[in-house]
Amino acid sequence: MQQQHALRVYKFGGASVKDAAAIRNLMEIVREQRRQGPLLVVVSAMGKTTNALEEIFRLAYAGQAYAQPLTTLEAFHRTTARELAAGFGPHTEAAIQEAFDGAFQDLAARLAGVSAQREYDEQYDQIVSFGELLASQLIACALNDEQPTRWLDCRPLLRTDACWREARLDWLATEAQLRTAVPKLLREVNVLVTQGFVGGTAGGATTTLGREGSDYTAAIFAYCLQAGSVTIWKDVAGLLNADPKFFADTVRYPEISYQETIEMAYYGASVIHPKTIKPLAVRQIPLFVKSFLDPTAAGTRIGEGRHALLAPAFIRKSGQCLISFESKDLTFISEENLQVIFGALAQVRLKINMMQNSAISFSVCTDLVAHRLEKLLALLREQFTIHYNTGLELYTIRNYDPASIRRLTAGREVLLEQRSRQTLQVVCRGGSEFVQ
Repeated sequence: MQQQHALRVYKFGGASVKDAAAIRNLMEIVREQRRQGPLLVVVSAMGKTTNALEEIFRLAYAGQAYAQPLTTLEAFHRTTARELAAGFGPHTEAAIQEAFDGAFQDLAARLAGVSAQREYDEQYDQIVSFGELLASQLIACALNDEQPTRWLDCRPLLRTDACWREARLDWLATEAQLRTAVPKLLREVNVLVTQGFVGGTAGGATTTLGREGSDYTAAIFAYCLQAGSVTIWKDVAGLLNADPKFFADTVRYPEISYQETIEMAYYGASVIHPKTIKPLAVRQIPLFVKSFLDPTAAGTRIGEGRHALLAPAFIRKSGQCLISFESKDLTFISEENLQVIFGALAQVRLKINMMQNSAISFSVCTDLVAHRLEKLLALLREQFTIHYNTGLELYTIRNYDPASIRRLTAGREVLLEQRSRQTLQVVCRGGSEFVQ
C-alpha cells in the first residue's frame, strides 16, 4: 500500500515571483518537492505589483488619470507570461493570456467604479487584491504544463468579516470550507496554487488580511488542513537577527521557538507576518524559513521547545509617527484621558507600536497612515494639544546587551526610549514636527 504523505504548505513572496527567471526557479523547487507528496503553494503578487496597484487605486480614488500605470502593469504581466512560456507548449501561454484577459477586464471595470463617495478601504481591497490573483493564475498555468496543477481561488473559502485591509477570519467557517474543498482537489492533482493576502466576506466581497499577509494565509491553510509543515521561501538564508539591507554581520538562527518568533514578529521583524505563528503553534505545525536562492541549505526551523541563548535581534520599522497628547488645562493625564485617546486610536485603526506617559502628556508611536492620522486629529484636537513627528524610525532590540545598544544608538538622535528585561525600543528622529 502506498504511503500517504502529509500536505505541505509552501509560501513564495514577491521577490520569488518577481520575473520569469524567478518563477522558473520556483517551478524547479516545486518540481523537486512534489515527488514527496501533495503541496499547496501560496503566492504573493509579483515584485512591486502591490505598490503599483496601490498607486493606480489612489489615482482612481482622486479622480485622476490612471490609464498609463495600468497599461504598464498589464504589459509587465503579459511580457513575463511570454518569457516564462518560451519552450512550453503553445497551449500554456494561451491559457495564461486567457486568464489575464478576464482578470484585467474585471480590474478595469472595478477601477471605473471607484468613487470618492464610497469607503476608501473597502474599494482598496477590491483593487489591490488583483496582484495575488494574477500571480497565482500565471504560476498555476506554468506548473500545469509539466504536471497536473489546479488553480484555487481562496476568496470563497477564507471567510472573513468586513474589516477592510485587516480582515478578521471566521475560523470555523473557513476550516469547514477548506476541509470540504481541498481534499477533493488533491485526489485529482498533487499541487494546488492559491493566493496569499486575500479572503472574502459571506456576501462575496474581496477582503485583504493586511500588508505582507501571505504568510498568514499559509498558516490558515496549514491549520485548517492539519498540514505537516509550512515553508516560507525568502531571499535570505533563514530567519536572521537583522535585515541585511540595513545591518551588517547578520546571524542566522538555526532553530527558534514559536514564542520568540512571535515577539520578533510583533515588533516588526519583516521575515514573518505577526499573525502567522499562533495557528501553527496551536497545532504544533513546524515552520521553516528557507532560501529560494539555495533550496538545499538548512534555513531556520521554528517550533516548540527551548533553544540556546540567541544573538540580539535588531528590528527596524520606518515610516513611523510619534504623537504626543497634552491636556489643554495642564491637568494630569488620567485614566479618563487615556480611555478617550485609546478609543480614538481604535476608531481610526492606528496601531500602537510603543507608548509612554508623563504627568501631563501621553505619547504613542504608530505606523504613519496619513488619512487615519487626520481622522485622529479631528477627533481629539478639541480636547488635547497634539504634537506629532513624521518620518521617524522605530528600532527594537530583542535580547539586548550593552554592545548591541551602543551599536544601535551611535550617531542617532533618540526621541523616545523604553526597555524591559529583554527588549529595548528607541524612536529616532528623521522628519518634521507639527502642532495641532
